[in-house]
Amino acid sequence: MLSKRHLLGMLGLLGMLGLGLALSFTSAAVAADKKPYTAAAFEAAQASGKPILIDVSASWCPTCKAQAPILSKLMGDPRFRNVVAFNVDYDSQKDVLRKFNVQRQSTLIVFKGKQEAGRSVADTNPASIEALLARGL
Repeated sequence: MLSKRHLLGMLGLLGMLGLGLALSFTSAAVAADKKPYTAAAFEAAQASGKPILIDVSASWCPTCKAQAPILSKLMGDPRFRNVVAFNVDYDSQKDVLRKFNVQRQSTLIVFKGKQEAGRSVADTNPASIEALLARGL
């Protein structure tokens, strides 16, 4: 027979596992919102005149992890449905970092067509990230 204490401990563990599973699904959903950066895809998006988001992130970066659900929510907003989002991996795409003059992970860059409309570094404020995305519209 299980004691209350043992049962509560097991329920707590199950809750933590559920939270971890939910967070992994959130990360997968965010990753699906963004395309891996390639020069050809970026140039095609620029030629189409669509607003563009470049998200420079690293898998180990806590700020990037904090930005991910904010960006995912904003990308689901009808105002931003035409934004083409690209992910640049901070650790493996050093040539792209040089191209965009990026010094740190958690950098967000917005383009309006071929012009850079704004950028932020290490911002986790939903309102200011939303304002940054709006600059590309």
